Amino acid sequence: MALLNRVYTDQEQMLDEVIHLGEEIVASSNLEILRENANLNGESFSGKMSKFGSEYAKWYANHFVMPNHLVQAIQDNIVYVHDLDQYAIGTTNCIFIPFDKLLAGGFNTGNGSVRPPNSIMTAMALVAIIFQSQQNSQYGGVSANKLDHDLAPYVSKSFMKYFRKGLEYFEEGDEAADLGEISMSRSDLQEQYPRAYKYATKETESETLQGAESLIHNLNTMSSRAGGQIPFTSINYGTCTSPEGQLVIQSLLKATMRGLGSGETPIFPIQIFKCKQGVNQEKNDPNYHLFLMAAECSAKRLYPNFANLDAPLNLQYYDPSDPDTEFATMGCRTRVLSDRFGRNHLSGKGNLSFNTINLVKLGLEHGIALGRRKEADERGFYRELKHYMDIATDGLLHRFEIQSHQKAKASDFMMREGVWEGGEQLAPDDQVGDLLKHGSLSIGFIGLAECMKALYGKHHGEDEEVYRKAFELISYMRKYCDEQSERHNLNFTLFATPAEGLSGKFTKRDRAVYGKVSEIVDREYYTNSFHIPVYYSLSAAKKIELEAPFHELCNAGAISYIELDGNARNNPAAFINIVKYALSKQVSYFSLNHPIDRCTSCGYEGIIGATCPSCGQHENDVHIRRLRRVTGYLTGDYQTRFNSAKQAEVRDRVKHGI
Repeated sequence: MALLNRVYTDQEQMLDEVIHLGEEIVASSNLEILRENANLNGESFSGKMSKFGSEYAKWYANHFVMPNHLVQAIQDNIVYVHDLDQYAIGTTNCIFIPFDKLLAGGFNTGNGSVRPPNSIMTAMALVAIIFQSQQNSQYGGVSANKLDHDLAPYVSKSFMKYFRKGLEYFEEGDEAADLGEISMSRSDLQEQYPRAYKYATKETESETLQGAESLIHNLNTMSSRAGGQIPFTSINYGTCTSPEGQLVIQSLLKATMRGLGSGETPIFPIQIFKCKQGVNQEKNDPNYHLFLMAAECSAKRLYPNFANLDAPLNLQYYDPSDPDTEFATMGCRTRVLSDRFGRNHLSGKGNLSFNTINLVKLGLEHGIALGRRKEADERGFYRELKHYMDIATDGLLHRFEIQSHQKAKASDFMMREGVWEGGEQLAPDDQVGDLLKHGSLSIGFIGLAECMKALYGKHHGEDEEVYRKAFELISYMRKYCDEQSERHNLNFTLFATPAEGLSGKFTKRDRAVYGKVSEIVDREYYTNSFHIPVYYSLSAAKKIELEAPFHELCNAGAISYIELDGNARNNPAAFINIVKYALSKQVSYFSLNHPIDRCTSCGYEGIIGATCPSCGQHENDVHIRRLRRVTGYLTGDYQTRFNSAKQAEVRDRVKHGI
């Protein structure tokens, strides 16, 4: 009877948990839940509906799916399972899409087939459709790793169409004549048929720009993901040196600088300019003018970010003849280049899942901050770190088993159309495990700065010896991941976690246990990954120097930022110098933050205090849209879309002097 009463009580408690979750969502009483994802309006009807499913799925995974020791580690507030709502059904995280293959061969959305495009305008439109079709096959980001290379052939198609039309229109030749492969790089055509060539060039430039504008507008208006979200799209470009590829890059940058319908800064796609010596980094490089244009665009619109193809970590598998081996990122920072099974390229694979370690709590338990000891218990710290990394690994393996046993038809477009390389060869009921092994399983970390403060009394930006210990810690974690790769014959990698919702979750629970520990648990957030704290004042160069070495360790992805004041738009030379300095220090992925405010009354964009300097409207009377970056991507207004922890972090950000 006692056992029956206990079971009944447990069932009642679980029912109460589910009811409470529903009540919070309906009443919008827990904004931390509703604002976990800055891309989702959790207070909208569709957002609430999505949250009902999401929160129940997390509850179900906790109670009935995950291993008990993983659940306990979560309760201990040391391990965090990202996208827990997707755990039980075996969804995968993110992917680099092989746009070249899908555009060249056509594809089927499930409701009908699409022919290969014969113009750049159509190709740009199909890129948006492919993004939209893929994004519901997984839960994370969708990225184009070499969009300039992928779209260049369709610029050629448009040019050829206009050139032949020009031959007839200007009576310079027979439009049906066999002229070989017509392209913008054919100087002989320019000399022999100057008017047709000039006409074709101008028309192709116009069409490519229109296509780029259409793509960017589409990717900012497709509320097609669950909860009315815009798909998390990223595009990488910068290295195609053909005239057609250069035109794609130029058009994307020009369209971004023009902005959306009323001149607003586009939130998506996240844009990344790939930097490569010999291609776009020096004045004599063929794409240097595009690098300058990218810096101008970033100074105005916060995009593009900058990927460093020359960083040693990214050069390992680089093949100059194959742009698919060039480093690119999902935008937030995810990196999946290497593969122990030989697919050392980007398109056709992605990250499968990741778990994050709360370094701060381990630091508090074994450091000097709580007054329990005068010297840090380093042996105890590393012993417990390994224990929880083992649990995080077990969780990734358990989740991988669930993912591997899914049938190809569960991910639909992704496998059927071969978006995940080899998926088109599977029958609908075949399991996908043999393909997913090419993806990555990652262990992330958060709060290195607060961890060091808890262990030693200073963070790694304040003391050289502490910096050395911080580097040793992350080196240990990387070595652990490498060992797990060998042990399990899978791609285990170390991730500098992009903590959005997580940044405040760990902190809130730790504060309930330890109280407000000065300079450790006295803010609403923990510092992102290995970053120097946003509130710590130092120069841009020093911040870059301190963070750069950690990039080599984080083979699942990392990003570094510099915070500038509003003068970024007015000092392009300084902007470019900072980017080049970061690249020279082997920062793998880099971006510069600066405030972009927009008055919704008059459309003025710049730095706005309480009152718009253009129309004089006060922020109490008109909404001032304050655009800021979070975890690598932008969001519409940090004051309404960020959770409270991330809002606090934005308020604390100090500017880095040049």
